[in-house]
Amino acid sequence: MEQGTITTPEQISPTIFIICGVTGDLAQRKLLPALLSLYTKKLLPKKFKIVGFSRREFTDADFRLFLKEEMHIKRDVYRPEDIHHFLNNVVYQQGQFDSQVAYENLSKRLAQIDDLEFKQCSNKLFHLSVTPSFYETILGQLSKSGLTIPCGGNLGWTRILVEKPFGNDIETAQKLDALLGTLFKEEQIFRIDHYFAKEALQNILAFRFSNSLFEPLWNNQHIECVHIQLLEKIGIEGRGNFYDSIGALKDVGQSHILAMLAQLVMNEPASFDAHNIRKERANVLKNIRPITSRNICESAVRAQYVGYTEEPGVSKSSNTETYFQIQTNIDSKVWKGVTFYLESGKALSENKTEISIYFKDKTKQNKPNILSLRIQPDEAIKIRFWVKKPGFGMQTEPKTLDFHYRDFHAPQSIPDAYERVLYDAILGDQTLFTSTDEIKYAWKFITPIIDSWKTLPLERYQKGSKRPNLNTL
Repeated sequence: MEQGTITTPEQISPTIFIICGVTGDLAQRKLLPALLSLYTKKLLPKKFKIVGFSRREFTDADFRLFLKEEMHIKRDVYRPEDIHHFLNNVVYQQGQFDSQVAYENLSKRLAQIDDLEFKQCSNKLFHLSVTPSFYETILGQLSKSGLTIPCGGNLGWTRILVEKPFGNDIETAQKLDALLGTLFKEEQIFRIDHYFAKEALQNILAFRFSNSLFEPLWNNQHIECVHIQLLEKIGIEGRGNFYDSIGALKDVGQSHILAMLAQLVMNEPASFDAHNIRKERANVLKNIRPITSRNICESAVRAQYVGYTEEPGVSKSSNTETYFQIQTNIDSKVWKGVTFYLESGKALSENKTEISIYFKDKTKQNKPNILSLRIQPDEAIKIRFWVKKPGFGMQTEPKTLDFHYRDFHAPQSIPDAYERVLYDAILGDQTLFTSTDEIKYAWKFITPIIDSWKTLPLERYQKGSKRPNLNTL
């Protein structure tokens, strides 16, 4: 599954990163630290600029001071001079997101950088680091100002990075996709689900298709069921206004959970390029068996942790779920009959994102082999198998073979997911980004569940529960 040689970032022509909503939490915690890391690893274009675009008033100098205080910088990792040089490439442009004049001023600022510093038309990479409610406004204004138009030829491209949630249901997702399609070509649109960029999730494809030991077993003849979990200790961490309007299913079910499912069971692509990999992921999502009001009571559980309605920004009468479990199947020849359990929750006893594959027990003694793929934390692959106990008789006991990334790779050698997202966007590689079809089929599966959600009782569980004390599936 080797890929051909690709262009390196240093070979890319001058590039400007425009972060809309640069003073927000995502930019400070993820985007700017990722760009700093890429810079110190010499994985950015040799000539680059970062333009922060937001509503607050800052001069360039004041904004750099703001970043020194607010940006999540691992100061024990970077040299002070590297931080200083990186920040010198950051400038600020103030503007209201709904103001046409603000975008005209932004356009003038970008042209000034091209003319005075780069002496040529540069690449433009826009990142919408804002809540989805601003997407339509910002995209419309970018279009009116001409900022979405590439320079043309080989002089400069324009690309846009859009964060999840991509829409609120299948109707809003299609509306947003149609809007993007009027402004950009598909190869310019990079829809982010950063889970695709996690090293352990990417490794699933290598693990399957590079090891003849496993791929022949990757089907309904050998696998009984699959359990995909995304469990968190934290609650909603001050995101009450945002979280209460979407809930766990929309927050991670429609995106991260289905991303893991698609990556796990996709057929081997014709070639390991973006088009074919995304095509196979979409085919998985297309074939998930629907859950509707007719079967939701047998197929889903939803719950809310005690104290959620006391969180800031949350309605006192909120029925928003903070935990869900879904049981479903994939209607394909390869996976027919295999049950998939999709589970996620907040305020639980552990942080764990893991895929557990239960192989059929041919002995009929309830002793299945289990292959566990730990996505985070402590990325690992574990296999449970059975061996004879020493001594007389023929009793067996379980043992585990495991591989931990930390034992062979220094933590700093594993790229942060946002580093990989930005790196691939610079190169124009869309493999780790969600396609139009993936968005469509994911919402096609999730929307009927949301429509039937209120027919399910909302269970309660205590914060810190190992697993919610529910009538789980």
